[in-house]
Amino acid sequence: MKSVLITGTGLFTPSQRISNEELVQSFNTWVEGWNHEQAAAIAAGSVTAKTPSSAEFIEKASGIKSRFVMDRDGVLDPQRMKPHLPERSNDEPCIQAEMAVAAAREALAQSGLQGSDIDLVILACSNPQRAYPAVAIEVQQLLGAQGFAYDMNVACSSATFGIQAGCSAIQSGQARRVLMVNPEICSAHLNFRDRDSHFIFGDACTAVILEAAELAVGKSNVYEVFASRLMTQFSNNIRNNAGFLNRCDEAGLGKDDKLFVQEGRKVFKEVCPMVAEMIVEQLAANQLQPEQLSRLWLHQANLNMNQLIARRVLGRDATPLEAPVILDRYANTSSAGSIIAFHLHRQDLQTGDLGVICSFGAGYSAGCLLVRKVA
Repeated sequence: MKSVLITGTGLFTPSQRISNEELVQSFNTWVEGWNHEQAAAIAAGSVTAKTPSSAEFIEKASGIKSRFVMDRDGVLDPQRMKPHLPERSNDEPCIQAEMAVAAAREALAQSGLQGSDIDLVILACSNPQRAYPAVAIEVQQLLGAQGFAYDMNVACSSATFGIQAGCSAIQSGQARRVLMVNPEICSAHLNFRDRDSHFIFGDACTAVILEAAELAVGKSNVYEVFASRLMTQFSNNIRNNAGFLNRCDEAGLGKDDKLFVQEGRKVFKEVCPMVAEMIVEQLAANQLQPEQLSRLWLHQANLNMNQLIARRVLGRDATPLEAPVILDRYANTSSAGSIIAFHLHRQDLQTGDLGVICSFGAGYSAGCLLVRKVA
């Protein structure tokens, strides 16, 4: 089977950042106002008072200390508590395409390529900003890429599924060089008035260049994707009901389930063993042992989840070098998280070193890519 290499990665980080302390101040201001408005109902027992949050609670629950966002003012305004992202005209690049192009240019530069060298663009993320035309086709046009392009969505696993799709396209001869991008504006689907989840997400965009091995001779810091495994299992424990049918039932338009909702404890209990078992089985299928892994680039959703998964795979606690963490400053960036970790923490490995890029999330979905540094 034709060998496929990752020859470049890119990262777009928004310029605006929100610390836990700033987020908590906004949330608690809103809680205080809401409790004041509902004082009579609370006293009568018909309504439960909202509970304030704290930076300490957030860090203990998630490992998150801050997040980057496309618009901090709208998020931190207690009267709004959502980003303000003005709609652009159809003649302007959409915001996700703009993010994707920024990340793609860094990945292309790493690979020594131009946009015209790409013949497939895959835009893989949790929330494409429109139904059609595909944002990927807009990215294709803005970069001057050739061939074809499409959007795909497998929630937080979109990047690993997108890389596998790109590898398959190269191996089947449908493409020679693939750009896979993950523009995630997670702040737009987050309910900032929900104490259990208002701190979870941040915004970012990653990009990955995939090339047939024969096209990448002489390139450095290159990784072969030599095995992959994808899986899905239906669950309602992570859900977002936003969609074009919402307008067909006006009674449901204001419901919180049109934003991100989850049963966090159930997700933790069910997903961690599923993902750890998937990685171990994938290693065994390739006659590899966990101790042969030099790095685990895991989905950056929750520090406690990542630590447990790594422990189950390795049989011991992973060192910070073995399982790098970026969610402390980026928060959960959905599909972009594991790729941010890979982008920032892959240069130090030696030729022949092995690693796993693994993502998991709503669906449930999970993707596991085994990679080897070849140059």
